[in-house]
Amino acid sequence: MSTDRRLRVLVADDEPAARARLRRLLAAHADVGHVVEAVDTPSALAAAQREGPFALAVLDIDMPGPNGLQLAEVLTRDGLVRCVVFSTAHAQHALDAFALGAVDYLLKPFHAERLAQSLDRVRAWVAQPPAAHAWVSTREGRRRIALADVQWVASADNYVSLHLPPQQFLERGALVAWLAQPGWAGRFVRVHRCHAVNPAHVQAVAPQAGGEALLTMRSGAVLGVSRRFREALDTVLSGAAPHSPQAAPR
Repeated sequence: MSTDRRLRVLVADDEPAARARLRRLLAAHADVGHVVEAVDTPSALAAAQREGPFALAVLDIDMPGPNGLQLAEVLTRDGLVRCVVFSTAHAQHALDAFALGAVDYLLKPFHAERLAQSLDRVRAWVAQPPAAHAWVSTREGRRRIALADVQWVASADNYVSLHLPPQQFLERGALVAWLAQPGWAGRFVRVHRCHAVNPAHVQAVAPQAGGEALLTMRSGAVLGVSRRFREALDTVLSGAAPHSPQAAPR
């Protein structure tokens, strides 16, 4: 097992000069280790699946095929990167980028000092211990809840709903951004584009036609599992079963 604790970085940009310059700037930082380059979204995703997970992905937005925002959503959703920083000449995508949980947004051309600031943010993010609690809004004010008690989280327009039956809390943000927070990705499993579940609260899995499934949670709620997420769910539940007497039957 490798003991190299330096940051592993994935760079995706369709401009060779931009990739070369970014590599040179990254090389000036002693704690940046392996850097992998990709020319578009498909090659970046393939590299992440082959060599990930990465501590950081530095992504251009305007690339051939699926753009960098779409790539970031997949990379964070699948746990292939810890942090995403966008590097682009277009300022208009900043709100969408931060809604996806981006750590920073670099406008080209940027200087070495600006990249150094961005890497400081990445280091702080990576160093955070896994979260055990989350703060939610109630009529009485802010309240701290234990993540272990959250059975599932779901997207609701521009909000995320956290379900602790019979309670439910609504917080602003995108589902992918919430799941990218330290401690969340390892605790919740994406089973559908609209929701993720805590495997410890899954009571039963009922296979359906076409590779889909229905989950019954401890609360009795029934959630759908789409085909694209079924294999990942089965893998996690196989490992989670010994830890919970009510884990889903295999």
